[in-house]
Amino acid sequence: MRYTLRQLEYFIAAGECGSITVASERIAISQPSISTAISHLEKELGVQLFVRQHAHGLSLTPAGRKLVVAAKRVIKEAENLYDAASEATDQVRGQLCVGSMVTLAPMIMPELAHNFMSIYPMVQIRQFEANQEWLLDSLRRVEIDIAIAYDLQIPEGIEFSPLASLPPYVLVSANHPFAQETEVSLQDLVDEPMVLLDLPFSREYFFSLFFKEALQPKIYSSSAHLEVVRTMVANGYGYTLANVRPRSDMALDGRKLVHIPLAGSHRPMIVGTATLANLNKSRLLQAFEQHCKTSISDSHIPGMLASILGH
Repeated sequence: MRYTLRQLEYFIAAGECGSITVASERIAISQPSISTAISHLEKELGVQLFVRQHAHGLSLTPAGRKLVVAAKRVIKEAENLYDAASEATDQVRGQLCVGSMVTLAPMIMPELAHNFMSIYPMVQIRQFEANQEWLLDSLRRVEIDIAIAYDLQIPEGIEFSPLASLPPYVLVSANHPFAQETEVSLQDLVDEPMVLLDLPFSREYFFSLFFKEALQPKIYSSSAHLEVVRTMVANGYGYTLANVRPRSDMALDGRKLVHIPLAGSHRPMIVGTATLANLNKSRLLQAFEQHCKTSISDSHIPGMLASILGH
């Protein structure tokens, strides 16, 4: 065999991303290294894996699509060797693919993953940040082992273990008329411009809060990026509803944000771990699940303020 598992990993990343540039950012490997790996595999296997389209990235050939599936099987079987070694030696080791909700990842994952790998130095964690829909699909396709996600539209076949409750709150700029209020109701907000965090399942959650009270929010703008929403709110475009609360009340441009409790009783978002149901979990996966349980709770969530959690 004159190719390596690392070359297969680079090939898989390029195939999934459709771009060497995006794949390079995703797996933190230089673009020339990925290009060289692909060229080597094409020469070694005697097939063209990609069609290279100027300004449109890469497209897998029919042979490339089949080989991506086969390459994933090879990588998975190789990872199973670590599981077998862990069981035989009673050690926790190997690679774990962890997906995280994109709004949670910047706050939770750095501390959570670093602490786990400090406890188990023979473990490597590959992190993936995405929306809820992508995380659930990736679990079903066995592309990730576990996800830090919300309890939103969990389908049959996915096991969700709750860890912490995040009630919704209102976020406004320091100059907003509501900034001095002790609480704000949805009725107070209904005629105000809203900057919506526009992510699959998350937007339906925010709309449901209004619809439950027979109200219709006034959407001024939307973005799939939390920091864009926060910065727009800080600049006075309107308010937003949120569940995660970073430790900093500053937007990325340095403007101050003010959080206000949302009056009334509303369904919180529940943060938890999601895995495939009926999965024969490795020692590594079990250890990481336990680490999540001891690290994330209503009284402490890595990277977030706890003061909002009990509202």
